[in-house]
Amino acid sequence: MRAIYIMTLAAFFIAPIAIGAAQPKLPPPNGASAVTPMQARDPFTNILKLYGSDDGALTRINYAALSASEADMGNLARYIDRMAAMTPSHMERDEALPYWANLYNALTVQVVAKNWPVTSIKQIKSGPFTAGPWKRDLVSVEGKTLSLDAIEHGIMRAQYPDPRIHYMVNCASVGCPNLRLKVWSADTLEADMDAAAARYINAARGARIEGGKLTVSSLYKWYKADFGDGHAGLIAHLSRYAEPELKAELETISKVSRYSYDWNVNGVK
Repeated sequence: MRAIYIMTLAAFFIAPIAIGAAQPKLPPPNGASAVTPMQARDPFTNILKLYGSDDGALTRINYAALSASEADMGNLARYIDRMAAMTPSHMERDEALPYWANLYNALTVQVVAKNWPVTSIKQIKSGPFTAGPWKRDLVSVEGKTLSLDAIEHGIMRAQYPDPRIHYMVNCASVGCPNLRLKVWSADTLEADMDAAAARYINAARGARIEGGKLTVSSLYKWYKADFGDGHAGLIAHLSRYAEPELKAELETISKVSRYSYDWNVNGVK
């Protein structure tokens, strides 16, 4: 099965796509690192490297610059189309999870860039009374029309239960786990999922203790069943990935005192 998937990917990425070919050659936006030849074979990683920035705590996307580039928006659309033409039902877990996370994240970047400027992704509605684009039909895979919610909840969480899935997908918000600035890969999936969980949990927006009280992201409230369905289960999950100082503090905590979330868009200011 892995051999079939690798052959499919080889065919998928065999021809490098020239990002921004129609524009003058300029330094990458936001101080982003230059793109290597290997990354040039992956259009989405290329876009993330060109338009993404990481200040050590939060990754952001220059949606304004991306939305203004007809060439790069076209390349992003073609990447999504090529992903949609694949057959994830034939993939094993370690191949399917990266596939769906990459597709989800690419669709999210696309929908925000298409609707730029916005101060929050919640301004992009799925319908007259539905905030956020998560229920919009955005892509068709293997004959099924899918929304972001269908990908995350109907496929990823339903078929491959793992709390670390929440650290793989990004909702274009400051309060969300970081958008990874390169695609997820089957080869390093477990280590990368652990690293993503650790980075979020050890950031103030993930978990913090002040005055002996624990404040965590509302993510842990919305999906509490995924994290042990109780205070003790969540604290155990946090402790697993916590750095020594936070881990020691968590040993003195028995419950969550407050939940918080920042819906401001993760765009470059």
